[in-house]
Amino acid sequence: MTDVHTAITRSYNMSRIRSKDTKPEMLVRKFLFSKGFRYRLHDKRLPGKPDIVLPKYHVVIFVHGCFWHGHEGCRYFVIPKTKTDWWVNKINNTIANDRKVISNLSDSGWRIIELWECSLKPQILAQTLQNLLIEIKRPYINKKT
Repeated sequence: MTDVHTAITRSYNMSRIRSKDTKPEMLVRKFLFSKGFRYRLHDKRLPGKPDIVLPKYHVVIFVHGCFWHGHEGCRYFVIPKTKTDWWVNKINNTIANDRKVISNLSDSGWRIIELWECSLKPQILAQTLQNLLIEIKRPYINKKT
């Protein structure tokens, strides 16, 4: 099956996809800031450059796009009908990388919170953010000491 877009159109569309400052990420950041949390963004010193790092709570937050990170069972995760093998390989590599990063962070004593794009849709946004607050404020027990 061939692409429905020309190479120029496809290139433009792909260039518009962001890895930082996405709408779901901005929603979470604005919410946390409004609740008095201060954080670092995309800390290069940590594996996977987490989207949000809350050092005081020893928490990192990843805001995953459902398509790009292969959110299993999600309506927003649909494998494209063109270049299917290429997309499946790309998404599987992303999933494997996510697992490795989470394992490394966890081994270093960080608590990891993964938020999915679909959980930040208007219908369930308030509940997701409330659950996020609860999870962040949960007591931290350092297993390394």
